[in-house]
Amino acid sequence: MLDILLGKMQLKNDAALSRMLEVAPPVISKIRHHRLPVGASLLIRMHEVTGMSIRDLRDLMGDRRTKYRLSDAQGRPKPEEKAAKEAAAQQAAQQQQAQPQDQSEASKSGNYAH
Repeated sequence: MLDILLGKMQLKNDAALSRMLEVAPPVISKIRHHRLPVGASLLIRMHEVTGMSIRDLRDLMGDRRTKYRLSDAQGRPKPEEKAAKEAAAQQAAQQQQAQPQDQSEASKSGNYAH
């Protein structure tokens, strides 16, 4: 895929490609040596720079899926995130219960801000 992009954009090497895509040169090297997958943001950047469709770029990568399935786990909060949200909700509820008491005590003492 990278060689086709080099040819289409008439670039001499991977360094020129990295400048065109606005990524660090090691990113292109890692993609070329199959140590880093092409991420969504880089795929979109390739689309913007070359004018090739996302589908064509995905075909060049070897991805010929027509449907994408999300697993049941995607989109769900992680257990620690869920526990943190519950703790924050309990703390907010406790603060709301404490506020009316604080206001009633202030009104009894006659401390008003004018």
